[in-house]
Amino acid sequence: MFALAVAILLMGYPVAFSLSGSAIIFALFGVYMDVFDLTFLGAFPERIFGVMRNQTLIAIPLFVFMGVMLERAKISEELLDTMGMLFGKVRGGLGISVCLVGALLAASTGIVGATVVTMGLISLPAMLKYNYSPSLAAGIVTASGTLGQIIPPSIILIILGDVISSAHQQAQLAMGNFSPSSVSVGDLFVGAIFPGLILVGLYIVYIGIIAALKPEVAPAIPPERLKELAIDGVWVKIFKVMVPPLILIIGVLGSILTGLATPTEAASVGCIGGILLTALKKKLSMKILKEVVVTTAHVNCMVFVILLGASLFSLVFRGFEGDEVIHELLTNLPGGTAGAFLAVMILMFVMGFFLDFFEITFVVVPIVGPVLLMMGLDPVWLGVMIALNLQTSFLTPPFGFALFYLRGVAPPEVTTMQIYKGVIPFIGLQMVMLVILWFWPGLATWLPEVIYGR
Repeated sequence: MFALAVAILLMGYPVAFSLSGSAIIFALFGVYMDVFDLTFLGAFPERIFGVMRNQTLIAIPLFVFMGVMLERAKISEELLDTMGMLFGKVRGGLGISVCLVGALLAASTGIVGATVVTMGLISLPAMLKYNYSPSLAAGIVTASGTLGQIIPPSIILIILGDVISSAHQQAQLAMGNFSPSSVSVGDLFVGAIFPGLILVGLYIVYIGIIAALKPEVAPAIPPERLKELAIDGVWVKIFKVMVPPLILIIGVLGSILTGLATPTEAASVGCIGGILLTALKKKLSMKILKEVVVTTAHVNCMVFVILLGASLFSLVFRGFEGDEVIHELLTNLPGGTAGAFLAVMILMFVMGFFLDFFEITFVVVPIVGPVLLMMGLDPVWLGVMIALNLQTSFLTPPFGFALFYLRGVAPPEVTTMQIYKGVIPFIGLQMVMLVILWFWPGLATWLPEVIYGR
C-alpha cells in the first residue's frame, strides 16, 4: 500500500487522492482475494463525522487566518528593519536579526511555507546587499523559516497534538487502563517552548561564531545605513513595530499557558488581534480581507482533504491487520524501546523528503504512535521529537521542502548548491537539539507538568 501510494504521488497526483485511491484499490483487491472485509469501510463516514465534530481542529483555519492576515500586514519587513537597527552594528547582526524575526513570525503565524517564502523575498536580498555569503544567508533564511514548525502556535503542533492524543488513548486502553489520562494540544504547545527557544539560541550562537571567525561572510551593516533606518528615532520605531506583535503573541500564547483559553479559543483571539493589527498599520481593506479569507479556505481545504484521504488509507491498512504487523516489527527490533523509537524516527526523516508533514502525521503517527506509547514513552516528548525530526528532514538536501520554497523566490545569483551548502550546518544544529532532547526529556515535559500538573 505504501509503495503504491508513493508511486502514484511520483506520477504527480495530489496527495489526498493518492492516499485514498491506493486504499480503495487495495480494499477491492483484498475483497477479490478474500482477505479483506468491506464492512471496515462502513466506519469511514463515522471518521468523517468525527473530524467535523473535533473542536481542536477548529484552531487550524483560525490560526491560518491569523497568519495570512499578519503576512498581508507586512510585519516581517518592519521587524527586519527594526532588528537590523538593534543588532546591525555587530558582525553577523543582520543574520541574528533574521533568526529573531523568524522566531517572532513563527510565534505569530505558524505557517512554515509562507514564512520561508516571505523571509526569502525580504531578508535574503537584504543580506546579499550587505555582502553576506550567499550560502550562509540561504541557510539562515531556510532554518529561520522552518521555526514555525516547532515554536507555538504551530499548525503542525495542533495536528500532531490531536493525533498523539488519540494514539495515547489507544495505547492506554490496549494496556487495560480504561480511564486514560488525556494529552492536549496545549500540552504540546507548552512542551515545545523550551526546545524551540534553545534551537533559536543554537542558531544565534553559530552565526556569532562564524561572524567572529570569518568576518567577511557576515559583516556589520554600514553606519550610514543604520542612521537612515533610525531616522524617526530608534526607540520610537522599536515601540511602534515590536510592541503590537508582541502583545498579540503574549495574548495568544499567554491565554493558553495560563489556562484561560484552549488553543481553539486562543486562535479566535489571534484572528481578532490580526485584524486589529493590520488595521492599526492602515493596511486593512475589503480586498485584503477577501484575499485572506480565500487563502485560508484554500489551505484549510488542502489540510482536511489530506486528513480524510489519510483516514481512509489507515482504515484499510488496519483492515489488513497492518497495525499488528507494525506492532510486532517494532517490539521485536533489537535495542528495545530505544531501537524501535530510533527506527521510527529514521523512517519519518526519510519520508519527510517525499511527503509533507500533514501526510506523515495523518498516516504514520496513528500507526506507530500507540506502539511507541505502549513502550512507555511520554506522549508530549514524543510529539516534540517528531516535530523536530521532520523540521530537520524539511531542511535536508536534495528533497527538503524548505529548500524548494527558497529556490522558488531566491535571486538568480544564489545557486541551488549554495542553498544546499548553507543549510548543512543548521541541519547539524537540529541534530544536536534532537540529541539534547533525547538525553534531557525534561526540556519538553517539565513545563507542562508545572502548568497543567500532567
